[in-house]
Amino acid sequence: MKQYTTREAAQKLGLDVRSIQRYITAGKISVPPVQSLGGGKFRVWTEQDIEHVRKLLPKIANGRKTRYQKLRDKKKDAQPRAAVPHGPRKSKKK
Repeated sequence: MKQYTTREAAQKLGLDVRSIQRYITAGKISVPPVQSLGGGKFRVWTEQDIEHVRKLLPKIANGRKTRYQKLRDKKKDAQPRAAVPHGPRKSKKK
């Protein structure tokens, strides 16, 4: 069974390493335990770990909202206004 570093796992998932690290610290994805290899500490990912994260990715909201998305959300939540009755139009005289 082939093993991958976090950087290689991110490449296989099509993500940046920083995104994977943010998901790990936020607790959005489960990760393999840290192992000591050659004097360094690494997370060793297997194919099963990568596939598990691949299935979780569509369910993860990135949490970033732009101001335009916030405005759209406000408009969805706002109640429609009542119609205002207008008087009859007057014709313009020249």
